[in-house]
Amino acid sequence: MRHHDLVIIGTGSGNSVIDSRFDDLDVAIIEHGTFGGTCLNVGCIPTKMYVYAADVAETIRRASRYGIDATVDKVRWTEIRDRIFQRIDPIAAAGQEYRTQRCANVTVYLGHARFSGHKTLRVERTDGSGVDELSADRIVIAAGGRPDVPVEVATSGVPYETSDTIMRLDAVPERLVILGSGYIATEFAHVFSALGSRVSLVARSGALLRGVDETLSHRFTELAAQRWDVHLGNPATRLSGVPGDITVHLTDGTELVGDTVLVATGRIPNSDRLDLPAAGIPVHPDGRIIVDSQQRTPVEGVWAFGDISSPYQLKHVANHEARVVTHNLLHPESPRETDHRFVPYAVFTDPQIATVGRTEAQCRAEGLDYTVKVQNFGDVAYGWAMEDSTGLCKIIADRGTGRILGAHLLGPQASTLIQPLIQAMTFGLTARAMATGQYWIHPALPEVVENALLGLEIDIEA
Repeated sequence: MRHHDLVIIGTGSGNSVIDSRFDDLDVAIIEHGTFGGTCLNVGCIPTKMYVYAADVAETIRRASRYGIDATVDKVRWTEIRDRIFQRIDPIAAAGQEYRTQRCANVTVYLGHARFSGHKTLRVERTDGSGVDELSADRIVIAAGGRPDVPVEVATSGVPYETSDTIMRLDAVPERLVILGSGYIATEFAHVFSALGSRVSLVARSGALLRGVDETLSHRFTELAAQRWDVHLGNPATRLSGVPGDITVHLTDGTELVGDTVLVATGRIPNSDRLDLPAAGIPVHPDGRIIVDSQQRTPVEGVWAFGDISSPYQLKHVANHEARVVTHNLLHPESPRETDHRFVPYAVFTDPQIATVGRTEAQCRAEGLDYTVKVQNFGDVAYGWAMEDSTGLCKIIADRGTGRILGAHLLGPQASTLIQPLIQAMTFGLTARAMATGQYWIHPALPEVVENALLGLEIDIEA
């Protein structure tokens, strides 16, 4: 059994844990899939490259509102796909080559890791050539997550796609049925409808994106129903058919026929594939590895971060947690803690959504004395230029202090517009100070944020 100073399981954000400061240690990295993890290969980056192409197509289709007549004559799907993966695949390959060929102190194990005991692992090689057994003084688990496929789909015998596979298709499906109502489902609904598919969206709940603030969820659900064939509160019970001609049977008896079915009903951590009980590593009921604020598991010398342990399945959160783990490995005498106070996220659908902090429902549940201002994009000059009739900026603040409690945007570039609000919340800037203590470029779209801040009913000039 080979012994290492440090073992890292997973090469997404896990690959960023080690840098030149670890050069004097014997380090091992284990990867059972494609080097680079979810974000690079099947998540954030390729999806947003598709989203950008979809946004361009929709902009062209809507150009007539500006007095410009234009049409989308053809979507060259394979060129879009190849542009994306001809950039991404070499990055994944280069990352693997760098770790295997240029890092003298790093051993790369390509295979599936399972714990065999306290700080001991068995790695079943991907190529089937055998098993490696290793131990370590310290272990970092960054093994991520995977799509959660409902049993009625998994056992149907009918082919289906997930977010791991659908971006590699050879053609745009003529009819695409998407199971799910969250951010993955709505992003792909935008992509494929913009690029030529007739999309049906099947939601178990009564609204789309029900995890976001109620104002945004309600407005987005209304807009989505105008664009896609949306079925709310009517989950699938079974699938039948053959490749290219699949029927999705819904609870109320509705039958949806599609060439392709995309399962986007959520993601689960990969903890169940690591034999964690052999090492005494506990998990939450939902499968996330239990960690403290320093990303330590209850087992001394074992850390975990990212989708396998975090309540936030977000790359920027995994990167933050990775930096905390890196520091704590190097400086155990002065450990740092993760900061999950103001975790933002965006949904790159159409219209785009971005959110941070408390929703209005959470404020009500906590009994807070809060004030709300909803400002429409169409109320500011740049919104007029865009002819925008759907975008909104909703800000929630403490009525007495002016402290910003939450910010929720729906509309073009929402993921960019929200950033100054994240900054204000993180560094304690009040709504009034943020609105009046700086210049806002006129006539730029951030004025919608300024006006929302000024419209809050705050008791004091905070």
